[in-house]
Amino acid sequence: MRASWLERLWDSVADRGRELLHLPAGDTRPDDLGELCHRLLAGSGEASGTALAREVRRGIELLDHAGRSAFLEVLAAEFRPDREAILAAAETYRQQPDDLDAYLRLSAVVESPLQELLRRINRAPHATTALVMLRAHLLDLLRERPHLRVIDADFQHLFYSWFNRGFLELRRIDWDCAASVLEKLIAYEAVHAIRDWSDLRRRLADDRRCFCFFHPALPNEPLIFVEVALVRGLPAAAAPLLDRNAPLLDPRKADAAIFYSINNCQDGLRGISFGNFLIKQVAAELAVEFPGIEHYATLSPLPRFRAVLESLDDPRNPIGRARANALLADDADKLQAASGQEEPVAALLALLTDDPTVQRELLEPPLTRLALAYLARARRHDSVYDPVAAFHLANGARLERINPFADLSPERMRGSFGVMVNYLYDPERVESHHEQFINEGVVAVARPLQKELRRIDAAWSNVAEGEPMRLMTHQP
Repeated sequence: MRASWLERLWDSVADRGRELLHLPAGDTRPDDLGELCHRLLAGSGEASGTALAREVRRGIELLDHAGRSAFLEVLAAEFRPDREAILAAAETYRQQPDDLDAYLRLSAVVESPLQELLRRINRAPHATTALVMLRAHLLDLLRERPHLRVIDADFQHLFYSWFNRGFLELRRIDWDCAASVLEKLIAYEAVHAIRDWSDLRRRLADDRRCFCFFHPALPNEPLIFVEVALVRGLPAAAAPLLDRNAPLLDPRKADAAIFYSINNCQDGLRGISFGNFLIKQVAAELAVEFPGIEHYATLSPLPRFRAVLESLDDPRNPIGRARANALLADDADKLQAASGQEEPVAALLALLTDDPTVQRELLEPPLTRLALAYLARARRHDSVYDPVAAFHLANGARLERINPFADLSPERMRGSFGVMVNYLYDPERVESHHEQFINEGVVAVARPLQKELRRIDAAWSNVAEGEPMRLMTHQP
């Protein structure tokens, strides 16, 4: 990509600084890179600082897997706050609570030196990309090296500021966009794989929309994108939305905008939420373009549902075998007769593991009941267990409809036995649903599902496996 005038200017400044510093050419080892970081943090000159920042950025880009891991260990060991300085400043502030200088001193020493280092590295052209890449590697290490969470907190703190909504640019992606951007859509699509260019072209047709968030520091790298189908009515299956040969609908005749795929693109920005802003802004854009749209909804996966049903004996399971059997009591005789299994859960799983479509009529009611319990009642860390449900409910959506066997693709069968769900975004109630979910844990549920949810609560009332979440009665 051709360098901008500003990038060429910074490069020339860095070149002069490099000469002044007599920086060596060639690859940089993690320890050497750490020494450059110390020099960068200690210096104050513009040219020298720019040169050092560029060298650190280049060094990060050249590190291999082991080198990045070693460099992150250097950052964790050598750029942490000074404990003694913090304690001394805190004691001074305790004794002089009205002294502004004491407060400012405490604020200064509490901040990790790594945060200032990252800010200085980020002065170099393309450094944001390098730092996002470095954090992606860091996140992959956290399970085996939990002590590195201390520096991830610094990365996350800065990324929240750098990728603030005010800096993001919403763009509509269509067939006339640069091929490099279109290729990235194919590469980053993780919900419904884009098979080829013909498939992508259909997803960008007149009755479809695709919107991305971009950031000025990563101008041609999508941060997150959403694919939207303009249709009539709420879809109960994925196939019609993904069929490349489906007839085109005049978008002016659509009454529903369906968000059927939302994809985060940058691994290094995990935990930095963009999706809530994206959905709301896209809905606002579509409302202006198509005032006839009455419903904004999703067709969403349940990525952990099958795993939960297949691990009911695990003490950490959010449902548990006793609760699951209680939910299947009304269908137990039919399930047992069809499968030859005595226990309702075992009978259901046996039928689902074979060819579930053969027993579709029998399986749909118990599968729907279990999915509703999983989505609205299963809990993890004081929220709903399913990550997709947590995302949409926190954004103010309502659990609208459960669709068994909505997607029979291998991916969806592995994740949820083909079950998908519609979440509805009602512009008049989004904010109240959001507030009640965030502050009280209340799950907004559409009226047709409320009767079934009361049956679930009744079935679980005598099963001591935890407390259910509260039900929110939706008034249309």
